[in-house]
Amino acid sequence: MRALVWIVEDTWQAAVAEAAVLLPPDADVTLLHVEDAESESVVRAARHALLGRARPRAHEGAEPLLALSAQAAAELLDEALRGLGRPARLQARRGRVEREVVAAAEAVDILVLARDGDREHLGPRSLGPAARFVVDHAPCRVLLIWPDAPPSVATIPPPRGAGDPAGAGDPPPAPHS
Repeated sequence: MRALVWIVEDTWQAAVAEAAVLLPPDADVTLLHVEDAESESVVRAARHALLGRARPRAHEGAEPLLALSAQAAAELLDEALRGLGRPARLQARRGRVEREVVAAAEAVDILVLARDGDREHLGPRSLGPAARFVVDHAPCRVLLIWPDAPPSVATIPPPRGAGDPAGAGDPPPAPHS
């Protein structure tokens, strides 16, 4: 089994802990961190706008940020590797985060990631935009975990029309075949 564990700053510990427990001992594991390339383009654009220069070249003015980002990613991946407690490949990418994760998932059997949105309620808002994209587009199985204890089922919003005793706001039941 080839497994990919998506390392995100806020939730990586939970993803790594679950991967360590749930993945088979012989799994070929890759720890992936993706740096959003948008931050470097913001730095370039701001520098050139302030100095009145036209059309910045790729990475011009962003070198210090790129070096810091690469160093932080390497340190985070090393810490995640120690937390996993077994051999794994380390992969650092740069680009549109959600697209890079989906591209990396093309080569694996399972992707492990942690919810990164609302941790107080069950529901779709428990996933941030990048995680939602990855879950919806992953070309492999997905193991989606809560970074903390999951919220109670009492946090599910009431159905539409919940004040109506007949449940008129509920969608009609699906036909049986």
